[in-house]
Amino acid sequence: MTDAPLSSQRAPQPEGATGVLVLSDGSVFWGRGVGAVGHRVGEVCFNTSMTGYQEILTDPSYAGQIITFTFPHIGNVGANAEDIETVTPAARGLILKADITEPSNWRATRPLEEWLKSYDIVGLSSIDTRRLTARIRDGGAPNGVIAHAPDGRFDLDALLRLAREWPGLEGMDLAKEVSARQSYSWTETGWTLGQGYGTLTEPKHHVVALDFGAKRNILRCLANAGCKVTVVPADTPAAEVLALDPDGVFLSNGPGDPAATGVYAVPTIRAVVEAGKPVFGICLGHQMLALALGGRTEKMEKGHRGANHPVKDLETGRVEITSQNHGFVVVPESLPDTVEVSHVSLFDGTNEGLRLKGKPVFSVQYHPEASPGPQDSHYLFDRFVAAIEGRY
Repeated sequence: MTDAPLSSQRAPQPEGATGVLVLSDGSVFWGRGVGAVGHRVGEVCFNTSMTGYQEILTDPSYAGQIITFTFPHIGNVGANAEDIETVTPAARGLILKADITEPSNWRATRPLEEWLKSYDIVGLSSIDTRRLTARIRDGGAPNGVIAHAPDGRFDLDALLRLAREWPGLEGMDLAKEVSARQSYSWTETGWTLGQGYGTLTEPKHHVVALDFGAKRNILRCLANAGCKVTVVPADTPAAEVLALDPDGVFLSNGPGDPAATGVYAVPTIRAVVEAGKPVFGICLGHQMLALALGGRTEKMEKGHRGANHPVKDLETGRVEITSQNHGFVVVPESLPDTVEVSHVSLFDGTNEGLRLKGKPVFSVQYHPEASPGPQDSHYLFDRFVAAIEGRY
């Protein structure tokens, strides 16, 4: 790799370019800046979903990441205050093929461009997302910097240094950045046309959710299943969790390296399992349950992100089309004999679920709450309730 300035190695900046993506390998993608002004550094990934961009951008699991949307028409249904997964988005930025258009949807309350600015999210449009996605697919998810400057002035060499100096997600505990700071109760149920979100008035069970970056719709699905949820911070000790006398314990999704978050979370999870509580984990919660049961996780080259991933349930033989967002994976060969694999990816054969033999403890890698995505996997919330009631 040459030490010459980056600006001397690349084609000149196109006329009208107000945004740029600089990857750690020196690749430069010129475009137009959208959203907030400034620059952001993170891991550049891609998502193949055709809908749900607002839910994706507010999913806490995207902390530390810059999202490339492979679907070209992002922003055409605007934004609203209902389709968010957390109050403060954690994604570092977004990359688009087409310019953001004016919204055309009856639920829109403002354009996506305005929404991005209000949340200080930097984005780029007019990027060759096909070429960028192929780069990520073939070479893995790189570190990079996106920058938006209305005057079109950029210091490419400084941006390259930022991309190369960023340590990456491996070994990074991001759950603490997106977790709740204090405990709270959740009783909001799902959305219905003309009524909005409902409220659980007669709960059947009490679930404690360890919040590693929980999506709101997961909590709504638990409430839909009759569970009042007490959400607690990621680093809550086992004694405090058990003192709440839960009927079951939920391990939420979240960002970062499960091994890093597991330093404080795994002892809690292990103690909860040993106490005999039913346990259900999703995404990061699945990975840390595997660690607590004696397994191992590793970083994936490019990860799984989209709403069209086929997963086979080995118990029933059914294939589910799932919504996914993860860059780490459980190594099935590392699991002890007391744990069995319950689900596998039909894309690449990677682990998508596990079950502790003889105990009401299970987890999945994908997102059954399906926002965005299909609803094939909603049965898992009923399975959790069945485990609480001693029927699974």
